[in-house]
Amino acid sequence: MRIATCKYNHQDHLAVVQDDSVFLPAMNKNWSAEINSMLQMIDSGEESLQQLRKLVAESDQKEWLGLSQVELISPIPRPRQNVMCLGWNYIEHVEETSGKTLEAPKLPKYPIIFTKAASSMNGPYADIPVDLEVSNKMDWEVELAVIIGKEGQGISKENALDHVFGYSIINDISARDYQKRHKQFFVGKSFTGACPMGPWIVTKDEIADPQNLNLKSWVNNELKQDSNTQYQIFDVATVIEALSKGMKLEAGDIIATGTPSGVGYVRNPPEYLMPGDVVECEVEGIGKISNPITAK
Repeated sequence: MRIATCKYNHQDHLAVVQDDSVFLPAMNKNWSAEINSMLQMIDSGEESLQQLRKLVAESDQKEWLGLSQVELISPIPRPRQNVMCLGWNYIEHVEETSGKTLEAPKLPKYPIIFTKAASSMNGPYADIPVDLEVSNKMDWEVELAVIIGKEGQGISKENALDHVFGYSIINDISARDYQKRHKQFFVGKSFTGACPMGPWIVTKDEIADPQNLNLKSWVNNELKQDSNTQYQIFDVATVIEALSKGMKLEAGDIIATGTPSGVGYVRNPPEYLMPGDVVECEVEGIGKISNPITAK
């Protein structure tokens, strides 16, 4: 099931998307009025998810809206805490950064984790503002996003996927000059609008294997990244195990699992996102997000 967050009649709604149609559970008298956001949906657990499936299956066609009648926004517009991100989690991305200003370790022995501020969240089709007086080195990174559905600490790799609610797409927009200047990733990853996500969350039952998904990115229709999650150094289950060893993962947490080779700053000459550009990211089985770059 594709579960989204949308604006309709100036209000945010939980939504189910099928093809070019949208179902808003809040408009159905049989749905709980207490569940009308993604975080509320995730918090309510598997029983509510099954109720939503039943409601959708029994719905009348006249209850559905056209996709063009709503505005899809980030599935989780404001996470409860920062997005957890993987650095250098694809072998070819480690190799392409050798000798560059943001040089990767030869091959990480443990997952490299940083975070993006919750305030950086952006919609799947929203503008990404770029202020060239602040940074003229904004880069793209297509990533598979994992959304935690069940809290846990000390989660084993064998049980890790049981804690997943679903999967989405993130473009980990990065100010490369700020990363270099501040000697860490947080500031350069957390600019306003630097975390487009969406267009929805696909529930885990529809993704048979998160380690065999093609992912691509384009800038102005030119293919920049083209890889598969099978090339991740640390797979989704390993990352969940590693993150949960010393802290509790909570329902609604978002994990961005790293980007493959093909980012802008390693190109010769380097390439960066500028006002007027359009950057697109696609993950197999989920969909595509597309964001115009605008001058702030």
